[in-house]
Amino acid sequence: MSSSSVVPTAKPPMREALVAAAFRLFLERGYEQTTVDDIVALAGVGRRSFFRYFPSKEDVVFPDHERCLADMTAFLAAGGAEHEPVRRVCDAARLVLRMYAENPTFSVQRYRLTRQVPGLRAYELSVVWRYERALAEYLRGRFAGRPDGTLRADVIAAAVVAAHNNGLRSWLRSDGEGDAGAAVDHALGYVQKAFGRPAEAAAPALVGPGLFGGPAGEPDDVVVLACRRDTPLWRVVQELEAARGPA
Repeated sequence: MSSSSVVPTAKPPMREALVAAAFRLFLERGYEQTTVDDIVALAGVGRRSFFRYFPSKEDVVFPDHERCLADMTAFLAAGGAEHEPVRRVCDAARLVLRMYAENPTFSVQRYRLTRQVPGLRAYELSVVWRYERALAEYLRGRFAGRPDGTLRADVIAAAVVAAHNNGLRSWLRSDGEGDAGAAVDHALGYVQKAFGRPAEAAAPALVGPGLFGGPAGEPDDVVVLACRRDTPLWRVVQELEAARGPA
C-alpha cells in the first residue's frame, strides 16, 4: 500500500454549485428551456435548497449583486466630509467593476446571456437602478441644503452609472480581454471633469478683506481677492499684483 494518500477534492459550496449547474445548462439548452428542477437535479440538491439561496431563476444569473450592493452602501456610508462627493461615488462604482473583473469568464457568459433573453435584460435594469439609487441617496445627503441639491445628486448618479456601464460593456464585448479598469477609469473621468472639483480645490483657503491665501505659484494658480465695495480700483490692482508676486 502506498504511503501517500489521495486528498479528495472538496465540493464547491452549495450556492456556487447551483450557479455552476445553472450556467452549464443555460449554455447547453438555453435559458428559457432550463427549469429550476433541471438545475437542482444537476447540482444534486433539492428545490428547497435552491430557493434558500435564490428567490427565482433570474436571481441565479446575478448571484453576486446583493453582496456588491451591500459593499457599495457600506463604502458610501463610511465616507466623511473630507471626501469629495463625486470622486467618492466614482470610487463606489469601481467596486462593481471589481466584482465583474474577479471572474471574467463568468461575467462574459452572463453578458452574452442577458443580451439574448429580454427578461434578463429587464432584470438587469432593475439591478442597475438599485445601484443608481444608492449613489443618489449618498449624494443627496452631501448636497442637502444646496440649490438644486437633489437634482444635482440624481444627475450625477445617473452619469456615474452610465459611464461605468459604458466602460464595463466595452470590456465585456471584447470577451474580457484587456484592462477593464482602464476602460472604466476613462469613462468615469468624464464625470469627474464635468461634475467634480479638483483635489487641490477641495479645501480652498479662506481670505478676508485685504488678505490673501498666499503668493501665487504656478501660472495656473487662482488668486481670490476680497475687498470692500468702495475700495479704489488702483488699490485693488495694487493688492492683486502683490498677491501674484514677481512675474
